[in-house]
Amino acid sequence: MNALDILEERGFLYQVTDAAALRAALGQRPVTFYVGFDPTGSSLHIGHLLPVMAMRWLQRCGHRVIALVGGGTAMVGDPSGKTEARPVLTLAEIDANAEALKAQMGRFLDFSSDDRALLVNNATWLRGLNYIEFLRDIGRHFSVNRMLAAESVKIRLEAGLSFLEFNYMLLQAYDFYVLRRDHGCDLQLGGQDQWGNIVAGVDLTRRLLGAEVYGATLPLLLKADGEKFGKTASGAVWLDPARTTPYEYYQFWRNVDDADVLRLLAFFTALPMDEVRRLGNLPAPAVNRSKEVLAFEATLLAHGVDAARKAYLAAGGEFGFADPAGRVETTSRVREVPADAAGEAIPTVTVPAAEVAPGLSVVRLLVLAGLASSNGEARRLIQGGGCYLNDGRVADDKRLVTHADFGQGELSLRAGKKNRRRVVVGG
Repeated sequence: MNALDILEERGFLYQVTDAAALRAALGQRPVTFYVGFDPTGSSLHIGHLLPVMAMRWLQRCGHRVIALVGGGTAMVGDPSGKTEARPVLTLAEIDANAEALKAQMGRFLDFSSDDRALLVNNATWLRGLNYIEFLRDIGRHFSVNRMLAAESVKIRLEAGLSFLEFNYMLLQAYDFYVLRRDHGCDLQLGGQDQWGNIVAGVDLTRRLLGAEVYGATLPLLLKADGEKFGKTASGAVWLDPARTTPYEYYQFWRNVDDADVLRLLAFFTALPMDEVRRLGNLPAPAVNRSKEVLAFEATLLAHGVDAARKAYLAAGGEFGFADPAGRVETTSRVREVPADAAGEAIPTVTVPAAEVAPGLSVVRLLVLAGLASSNGEARRLIQGGGCYLNDGRVADDKRLVTHADFGQGELSLRAGKKNRRRVVVGG
């Protein structure tokens, strides 16, 4: 299939500048395309995964990836989709974040050679720009009236938009021009809130180079209830295993709403669409099997097969398997899951023996385990009946945890139905 048809079938496309011409180009030759990521943090989160998966499909169809890390644009801040200005980071923070993002994208994309993919940082060409020359050579091609009409700008004008952020569109457009000039880039992909910036880049590149280039956007990823996808009560779901463990990552996918399963399988797994449709249309309770497949496949891509196996077995051991055979199975393949080391996947917390010896408050333990952010939140959890110690409900917020609670040197602590920690005693 043509790569554009694959993206369209799986639901990745929202807007395209010239779909017919782009489809023809993708069918005739390898096309170089890019997606930009601003390094405002040290980890990607699930909200970044939609463009990463689109990049993965394009690369699998033989097209060339440029992953652009915005070490230069991060110093300005993209106003798109934001209600207020981003915090200004130091150069050292931006550069460290950029390196971390490069490593994470390598999980999904093949960077083994320049013919397959490139990682570039726009700090290379943006930080050394002469402002007067840039205004003269680039700024003259932009209409302020058109910039003000962009949705990302209009939304921010009501809350206040700095002149610094107003320049962002010029810089992103300039990125496309440089990538076309230096690397033959034909296509820019981005979220639907990037449409104005992408169209500006297409227009600038055509003006300066006379080149036929294209832009496409991906849909905003919302849950069936209209809420933003990738957020939990405790915050974002990260790809960094130190911030969201593989077990917690697996559990996020395993617990998605039934109505979202079909779309998420199409976006975040490499399963063929016939299989996606079969799994996504299973009725309850059989759809729980589909969620196991989704969670396993998504965790495999982000953290590798060993982490996915351990998370699958740990979650199934805690809450039961949808498949009694205990396998991650689809009609296209069967992944046998060895039943060793599953317990390692459950997040483990070590508490000092000196704290346990006199009796450790269960309120304090909930905070130490990261299941509550404060003593007050821990008490409310207990009073609401949501705290379980070794699967027994804790009714008294004054209860003390002692060595007697640690059978074979560990205990199980749970907040609600799914959020569990393994607690061990340290030296």
